[in-house]
Amino acid sequence: MLSHKLPFPVDASETWFGELPASPAVFVLRGAGEPYLSKTANLRRRLQRLLGSPAEHSKRLNLRNRVHEIEYSLTGSEFESQFLLYRALREIFPKTYAKRLRLRPAPLVKLHLENEFPRASVTTRFSTRGSNLYYGPFQSRATAEKFASDALDFFKMRRCVDDLHPDPSFPGCIYSEMKMCLAPCFKGCTDEEYLAEVSRVQAFFDTAGESLTRELMDQRERASGELAFEDAAALHTRLEKLKPVLAQLPEIVRRIDRLQAFVVQPSAEPGCVSLFRFSEAGMAGPIALNLDLHAHPESMESRVQKTLADFPASPANSTVERTEHLAILKRWYYRSHRQGEIFFPDDKGWWPLRRLVRGIGRVYRGEQEQTAHTFSATDVIPPPS
Repeated sequence: MLSHKLPFPVDASETWFGELPASPAVFVLRGAGEPYLSKTANLRRRLQRLLGSPAEHSKRLNLRNRVHEIEYSLTGSEFESQFLLYRALREIFPKTYAKRLRLRPAPLVKLHLENEFPRASVTTRFSTRGSNLYYGPFQSRATAEKFASDALDFFKMRRCVDDLHPDPSFPGCIYSEMKMCLAPCFKGCTDEEYLAEVSRVQAFFDTAGESLTRELMDQRERASGELAFEDAAALHTRLEKLKPVLAQLPEIVRRIDRLQAFVVQPSAEPGCVSLFRFSEAGMAGPIALNLDLHAHPESMESRVQKTLADFPASPANSTVERTEHLAILKRWYYRSHRQGEIFFPDDKGWWPLRRLVRGIGRVYRGEQEQTAHTFSATDVIPPPS
């Protein structure tokens, strides 16, 4: 799992510790008893504290007489350290790794398509089985619930959580009285009408609201052309109300089975950046990309394109692993001061090639990400055929 291994001499001197790299790393101390696994911003200093000669009457943890072997891998960023620590914990402590890492599943909006009368809810339980759809990750359950509630105000899909058994004698609820639900509970609509409304909701979530925006704009233009100015004004008002709802969506919030991302991080290797690929709800990487143009005759754009095409598949094989990989990505993305950059393909699956290359350069130089981007149709890597 970790790339370096060396025996630890019980009589290790300061000179021995001085030969260790003073760099960020993930490390394992092995010996008598349970392994000690952690990450650090300075491997040399951390091991000196844990394995140096113990000070008299000190309560600080000292493992000098218990450790026989050290394993470590140098890392270039907190993101890489977190992902490598997760993989090492999962291997060494398969029963307790999640608790040790304090992973919190990402909040998602779930569209219950397997229900006879589909509905939406917020959940942290993700599954790749069945026909239900998941959208996210959101920063918190509260933000997911607010977005789902605000978005459903534009539709007439049910809000109740019960399994329905339609009965014409059922009185309905406040949403049906306010004409905000088609009321399948008392057969206020046909099954076909309800499923058509569900399809509109799914299209809204799939396109991050673009489908409803186009629909309202077309209706407004049509009303204006027919001189129905009051209807056009009402539609314009709905469009204005929709804007703050869509503004709640960060760029990362997508349909999970379609969520793809390319994460660029600093590398521990000189002259390189570390690349990670998120797809099919799993994380793969890191791959070190050497930026020395003299050592590689092809252009950086060609090398990035080839790296994307040849990127290995994620090792996540189970739903649990995919949930955890998504939680790690979400934890990093929503940090107030995150290191590195993330890139997404457009709705056709094309990657922004030039933006990727510029972002790789910024990460390598330690510059801040540019917040404003001008997207061009020629500025992309097409999806694989």
